[in-house]
Amino acid sequence: MLADRHVEAFLEMLAAERGAARNTLLAYGRDLERFAAFVAGRGQSVAGASRETLAAYMQDLAAAGLGPRSAARHLSCLRQFHRFLAQEGIRADDPTDLLDAPRQPLSLPRVLSEAQVSALLDAAETLPTRAAVAAAALQLLYSTGLRISELLALKRAALAATGDILFIKGKGGRERIVPISDQARAACVVLLAEAPASRWLFAGRDPRRALTRQGFDLILREVCMVAGVDPASVSPHVLRHAFASHMLAHGADLRSLQLLLGHADIATTQIYTHVLAARLQHLVEAHHPLARPAGHEN
Repeated sequence: MLADRHVEAFLEMLAAERGAARNTLLAYGRDLERFAAFVAGRGQSVAGASRETLAAYMQDLAAAGLGPRSAARHLSCLRQFHRFLAQEGIRADDPTDLLDAPRQPLSLPRVLSEAQVSALLDAAETLPTRAAVAAAALQLLYSTGLRISELLALKRAALAATGDILFIKGKGGRERIVPISDQARAACVVLLAEAPASRWLFAGRDPRRALTRQGFDLILREVCMVAGVDPASVSPHVLRHAFASHMLAHGADLRSLQLLLGHADIATTQIYTHVLAARLQHLVEAHHPLARPAGHEN
């Protein structure tokens, strides 16, 4: 990466103060390296780029065929970097203030039906090997909406120490309380009775280490095959989407869902409002006095 003391200080701040993940730091580092090369071609420094140069850079990304999501990530990186420069007194202005975010296409999360989830939960209990791991993991993912990284980071003591709730440390070091269902707790009790001694709730084949994401993916694929559900349509994140969508469909409100999912901004949670909208439309069609079937007579 191009050496720049301001970039290095920014990345160090993200790691130390915000608990940014390694992959996030690498992605931001690559984005700022690309930006540095662009501004150098215009005779400017990374910390001294003009608003016109930043606008030209975003246009250059679009011309290079970068998709809206990737371009939005670049812009987010640049905004955070320039806010950091302003806070540190390195710049008096923020040249990203007037930059428009790339227009994002509407992308609804892929959601499993309740019947499909039930089939997965039933299948998990019948696996010839690691059935206890599969059952406990799927029950927790579906009943809590945990991220896979949060699930695999759970310590064995977490379940025994907290009763019917889990204390989760999520993205950016944010902590939240998540209740667990009776079914999930029962599956975890079975897992604890069968699993080898380990500090991890979901131990890997080496009990000294947690189950890896790759190891869990293999288990999940086997569950899908037994359940007759296309493995390509299922992932831990799809189960998180199923949790959120099914909760809304059964009456949960967005603010509560935001807290359960650990979203910093409710706007992130609002992607699930398509489920809420469908439920409200059904209520109107079922109960509004003018919403009668064609041909209905008083």
